Amino acid sequence: MKFRGLLLGAVALALMSLATWYSNKLEKDKEGKPAPDAPPKIAEISRDDITQIEISRAGGGENTTVKRGAGDQWEIAAPKSMRADQDAANTLADTFKSLASDRLIEEKATNLAEFGLTEPKLAVTVTKKDGKKVKLLLGDETPASGGVFAKLDGDARLFTLATFNKTSLEKTSKDLMDRRLLTFDSDKLTRLELTSKGASLEFGKNNTGEWQILKPKPMRADGGNVEELVRRLKEAKMDTAVSEEDAKKAVTEFAGAAVAAVAKVTDATGTQTIEVRKAKDNSYYARGSALEGVYKVTADLGDGVSKSLADFRMKKVFEFGWNDPSKVEVRDGGAVRTFTKDGGKWKEGAKEMDAISVQSLIDKLRDLAATNFLDAGAGVSFLEATVVAGAETRKTEKVLFSKNGEKYFAVRDGEPAVVYEITKQAVEDIQRAAKDVKAPSAAPAATKSEAKK
Repeated sequence: MKFRGLLLGAVALALMSLATWYSNKLEKDKEGKPAPDAPPKIAEISRDDITQIEISRAGGGENTTVKRGAGDQWEIAAPKSMRADQDAANTLADTFKSLASDRLIEEKATNLAEFGLTEPKLAVTVTKKDGKKVKLLLGDETPASGGVFAKLDGDARLFTLATFNKTSLEKTSKDLMDRRLLTFDSDKLTRLELTSKGASLEFGKNNTGEWQILKPKPMRADGGNVEELVRRLKEAKMDTAVSEEDAKKAVTEFAGAAVAAVAKVTDATGTQTIEVRKAKDNSYYARGSALEGVYKVTADLGDGVSKSLADFRMKKVFEFGWNDPSKVEVRDGGAVRTFTKDGGKWKEGAKEMDAISVQSLIDKLRDLAATNFLDAGAGVSFLEATVVAGAETRKTEKVLFSKNGEKYFAVRDGEPAVVYEITKQAVEDIQRAAKDVKAPSAAPAATKSEAKK
């Protein structure tokens, strides 16, 4: 009886396994197949297989054509030749990747005029790499206004198409054009010039890819602020939603406005220029060399280019940033304290130091920033601070501190032409932090009961 029970259990388990396998097989066979009641697809063309898209409108509307150009990039060919926004053109092309109907109305439509398809409101012709064309015709809106009637030229079937698909296809050259006033490549930018507030500035990158001020004279630059300027220039675009009246007003306003700034950017393709002007009502208008015309632009751009030299100078006196120092030395009058990192521990000579107190000193040096810049005025130094940092290439930075009257200054060793005015509090904080570096606190002595344990 026991054997019979085991046999019946084994058979039941086998039947369950077979049922599970068959169920999984059916599910796998269904994968990638449309549901039996799914609406038929109108077109299925991959973006990479499309070389040209023509959009024709009834009633004298603009006929727009985008095609593949040099480097397989989209360009607008009609109504006139112009650069295309690659993302916008790709989105248009992707509409045909899987263009499904809402439903099939007739297998063989005979009275096309009834659906507005004798003279379609919109016709979109896609040319494929093999030269074959697929022409989609869009007619009247459906009675419920949730879609439009559609068919393929040469195909007798009549469909309805969702309104959002029509919106995706009904694009003009304004919708598809590259609206940028400057078209430079941020990653390949080598020079940036800015004339603003009566000063002419020039920025360039050093051999480590960091921004430096080249004019009016070589100085350290705040890379974050320069990159922010680059971002604003990169995002300068025309607004395609403005009316013709506002577009004409922009030209007039630009002509009578004061120049706020002129910026020039240079990358591998050459130099481009943008001029930004500020009107009396504080609105900004711009003209860029990459796009014909004058346009109203955002205050983000206008305020972003209206900068002075001080806005781009590096205010941090030390530039080791978040690199971990391996050596810190402070000479305060006759007292010298030198801390070196050895195997993850900070030491003064052979004696281990408390890591928290050393870090406090490092933080004070890292945060030291100028409140003003001078070309001269530093006196005899009474305090020196040296930091060695960098994992691969160790860099030594030495700063000399001086006082003139009630003002305090810092000068980086090797850069005597630049004097950083700093606060008295910042200097005193560094002096105090250097004095407060101490040995680690001794662990509390164990009690007798703890010792027995």
